[in-house]
Amino acid sequence: MTHAVWVRADKARLGVTRSLSALVKRSVRATLALVGVQYPCEVSVLYTDEAGIQGLNSEHRGKDEPTDVLAFPSQTLVPEDLPTEDMTDPETGRVALGDIALSLPTARARAITFSHSYERELSYLTVHATLHLLGHDHEKGRIEEARMNELTEAVLATLGLGRGVHT
Repeated sequence: MTHAVWVRADKARLGVTRSLSALVKRSVRATLALVGVQYPCEVSVLYTDEAGIQGLNSEHRGKDEPTDVLAFPSQTLVPEDLPTEDMTDPETGRVALGDIALSLPTARARAITFSHSYERELSYLTVHATLHLLGHDHEKGRIEEARMNELTEAVLATLGLGRGVHT
C-alpha cells in the first residue's frame, strides 16, 4: 500500500531540502502504519514561515498568532475509526486525510529550545499533525493528550528519532 504525501513550500527561502521532505514523508507514512491504516491515503504538507502560519491560524482558527503546526482534516474521524474503503476517492484510489502546515523557522527555534535536532522536531510536528488528521485531539483532555504523546514517541522511535537521539 502506498500513501501519497505531497509537499510544497509557499516561500523560496525556507531551507527545504530533499532529505527534509523525505523525512516529513516518512513521518506521515510511519504514523499511518503504526496506527494501522489499511487503505491508501494522501496528505498534503505546506512548508511556511511564521507569517504564513499566522495567516492560516488567523483565517481558519481565529487566532491571530503564529504557531508551529496546523492540521486541516478532510475527514471527520475519531481515533478508534480509521479511514475505510468507502472514504476512498474513486479518481485517486486514496482516502484524502487533509492538509498540514509546518512553520520551518518555528521548528528550528523549538529544536534549540528543547535541545534536540531539527529533524526530531520536524518529525515530531509532522506526526502530531498526522494524528490530528486521524481524529486525535490533545485538547480533549489529559488521556487523549497522553495517548497522542505515546503514539508520537513510538513513531519517532521507529524513525530513529526517539528521545535522547541527537542527529
